Amino acid sequence: MSKFSNHNFKGQRALIRVDFNVPLDKATFAITDDTRMRAAVPTINKILADGGSVILMSHLGRPKEGPEEKSSLKHLIAHLSQLLGGKEILFADDCIGQQAIDKAAALQPGQVLLLENLRFYKQEEKGDEAFAEKLAKLGDVYVNDAFGTAHRAHASTAVIAKFFPGDKKMFGLLMEGEVSSAEKVLHKSEKPFIAIIGGAKVSDKILIIENLLERATDIIIGGGMAYTFMKAQGGHIGKSLCEEERLQTAIDLLKKAEEKGVCIHLPSDSVIADNFAADANTSTAPSNSVPDGWMGLDIGPMAAEQFANAIKRSKTILWNGPMGVFEMEKFQHGTKAIATAVAEATQNGAFSLVGGGDSVAAVNQFGFADKVSYVSTGGGAMLEYFEGKVLPGIAAVNE
Repeated sequence: MSKFSNHNFKGQRALIRVDFNVPLDKATFAITDDTRMRAAVPTINKILADGGSVILMSHLGRPKEGPEEKSSLKHLIAHLSQLLGGKEILFADDCIGQQAIDKAAALQPGQVLLLENLRFYKQEEKGDEAFAEKLAKLGDVYVNDAFGTAHRAHASTAVIAKFFPGDKKMFGLLMEGEVSSAEKVLHKSEKPFIAIIGGAKVSDKILIIENLLERATDIIIGGGMAYTFMKAQGGHIGKSLCEEERLQTAIDLLKKAEEKGVCIHLPSDSVIADNFAADANTSTAPSNSVPDGWMGLDIGPMAAEQFANAIKRSKTILWNGPMGVFEMEKFQHGTKAIATAVAEATQNGAFSLVGGGDSVAAVNQFGFADKVSYVSTGGGAMLEYFEGKVLPGIAAVNE
C-alpha cells in the first residue's frame, strides 16, 4: 500500500503540485488537451473523500516578465470544476500574496483552491528558498503529483519539500504510478526487453541509448535519427536528416551494443519523399540507398514488419519517439505499425511503457492509449529518468 493511500487527510489542507501546463487555444483560451488535468483527478478526489481540502499549484506556459493573460490559470477553472463533478473552484489571483494566504487559511474540508501561475514569479524557476517557504506555509501536507516537472529543481517541485517533515510530504497517485512504472522497466524488466527509440536527433537520445545498452536485449532506432546511423555506416541517405557531427557517436554506439550483445535494429527500408510536405511525391527505398534529392520520412513496410516481429517477442517494452513524421498521413504507417505491435504484445502479457510527447500523441491519435500498460505524462522527466539521472522532484520527497 502506498504512503499516499495510507495517509488520512481529514482536516488537513493538502498543498498539491500538479502539472496543469495544458495547451490552450490562442484566441479563446479553451483547453485543447486536458490529459494532464485528468491525470491529477484521482489524487484530488482521494483527499476530498478523506475530508481534507486541496490547494493546487502549477505553472502554465512560459511567462517571461510576470503576469500575462494567456498564461493565467483562471482559464482552467471551469474545466477543472467539470472534472471534479461540478465542484466550486476557489481562485487566488496570486500564489503567495495576501489573498492566497487568506483563502488558504479559510479553506474548509471538501473545498478546492487553485493558485495563480507559479511562474509569474522568477523565484519559482530559480528554486528560491524564501519563495518556497511562503508556498509551504499555505498547507499542512505537501503532495507532489507533477511528474512532468520532476526533473526541474524548482521552488514548488523540489525546494518546498524541506519545509515538511517526512510524514507530511509524499507523491500523489499519478507520481507513484509514473515512478513505479519507470522502475519496473529500468530495474525489474522481464527479458526480452526491447526499447523503441525514435525522434529526429541522435544527440537528444545518446544518454538514454547508452543507459539502455546496460539493460535492454534489443533497441529499435527509427525516425530521423536513423539516417545518421545509416550514413555513419557508409550509406547514401539523399537529403534525409543527418547530424554530421554525430557520425562517430553512431559508430561508437553500434560498437558498444555489439560488445554487450544488444541487438540494434535499424530500418532496412524507408518511405521517402521529394519534399517535406503532406502532398509530396513518395516512394520506398533501402534506408542506406536514398536517391539524391529525396529524404526518408518514415520507416518502410519491410522495416515495420521486422520491428513489429521483434516487439511481439518481447516481455518488456519502452517506447520513446515516433518512427516518422506521423502527423502527415503519408508518413504515419510506420508509427502506427509500432503502436499496433506494442498493443498486441501487451495483450499477450508484456509490460509496455510509452513516454515522450510525440509517442504519447501517437498512441492517443491512433486510439491505443488504453491498450498499453502505462502512458507517461512526463516527456523530459521520463527521458532524464531513463538516462539514469536523479530527478530533483523525486529525490526531495524521498529525503
